[in-house]
Amino acid sequence: MRLKPHRGGRKMKRILLIAGAALILLSGCSKKEAAAPAAAAPAPAAAPATTNLVFWSFTDELQGMINKYFIPSHPGITVEYSLTPTEQFPNKLDPVLASGQGAPDCFALEDAFVRKYIESGPDLLLDISDIYQANKDKLLAYPAEVGTFNGKVYGMSWQGTPGAMFYRRSLAKKYLGTDDPNTVQTYFANLDKFLSTAKMLKDKSKGACVVVSSTGDLLMPFKGARKQPWVVNGKLVIDPAMVQYMDLCKTLHDNRWEGRVGQWSEGWFAGMKGQLKDEAGKPVEVFCYFLPTWGLHYVLKTNAPDTSGDWAMAPGPAAYRWGGTWVAAWKNTKIPDVAKTLITYLTTDDTFLEQYAKDSGDFVSNISVVDKIKDTYSEPFLGGQNHYAVFAELAKKVDGKLTQGTDQAVEGLFNEAVSAYVNGEKTKDKALSEFQTQVQTQLGL
Repeated sequence: MRLKPHRGGRKMKRILLIAGAALILLSGCSKKEAAAPAAAAPAPAAAPATTNLVFWSFTDELQGMINKYFIPSHPGITVEYSLTPTEQFPNKLDPVLASGQGAPDCFALEDAFVRKYIESGPDLLLDISDIYQANKDKLLAYPAEVGTFNGKVYGMSWQGTPGAMFYRRSLAKKYLGTDDPNTVQTYFANLDKFLSTAKMLKDKSKGACVVVSSTGDLLMPFKGARKQPWVVNGKLVIDPAMVQYMDLCKTLHDNRWEGRVGQWSEGWFAGMKGQLKDEAGKPVEVFCYFLPTWGLHYVLKTNAPDTSGDWAMAPGPAAYRWGGTWVAAWKNTKIPDVAKTLITYLTTDDTFLEQYAKDSGDFVSNISVVDKIKDTYSEPFLGGQNHYAVFAELAKKVDGKLTQGTDQAVEGLFNEAVSAYVNGEKTKDKALSEFQTQVQTQLGL
């Protein structure tokens, strides 16, 4: 889950149960009976032994989960939680895993760098395939696919982060004649229809309405539409979907069918509120945003609270995912059973995940839990729509095998190529050729 903002937590607390009781037996006596000797009181029972597990993370989200749910139900375990900013986390974790000096027992892995560690699994991480095998029938497939390398599972996640298309109901009624999610979806059922609808919105609005505020919103859906990952047999592969992404970005930009602002910029957030303006100060209507599960609660609700009720959600043109957090353990932890107990609880336990999903609204990776609760949701921000049920179907279509450890580096170079092409600095052929050269030079692919 990091392109995403992380959720609130609580300070770590330790709980130690101390059990002990003394039983004093008193015997009665009478004038005719001698007093019986008092029975010796048994020694107080010793406090149960506790095991301390060291957990490192870049998010306080897991800290709250551990303190509120795990610790109370596992009185023999304490957790020493260490929090480090995301951008500093790999530099802190790498040397201790390599040396074994001061390494944590368990740690969180962010989507941006999870595969880097999973692909080093045999050397660094504890094999937790047994946990997955015991629970796989009730778990969403793609989080385990991301956490698997050479047939063994090294990381698991409690959540799923499928993405969807969030659109403004008022604009859908205005330009499409309906705000019904099923009908709106027909206008965005695939990437070609997305483009034709973008043109329709611009034409009907006389230039006032753009389909998205930023072409960057479309990267994740196009990545999800790929048939092959970036690297196959050690060689760079440019899937046709990524070339189509370049073409779409260029078309949207040149025709001004997008808002020409960057993701996470002031203008990007302004579009959510209905406050985006073009270079001339003219108001710009933004039809939709592509966001994952957490985007509803921590992007739209947080940054555009006054628009509550004027949003709805549709699958959009392609199944995709965005973000997420995995939990792994150090290969040489001295308490592997305790580490597995924690991972099993956080990523598979039915009772915990059901309560956590209800408390937080997070979309969990346990399908049994999802199926049990998915029909109970009605989201006021989305005009009463049951978004959870929609995400349940979208999550099944995500291909976790497309994720690789080199993704972040490759996509950084690819985005530079796309930008150069879209802005007219290079032809598409030249941008792609130089992209391939850079990947070969910098990554050896």
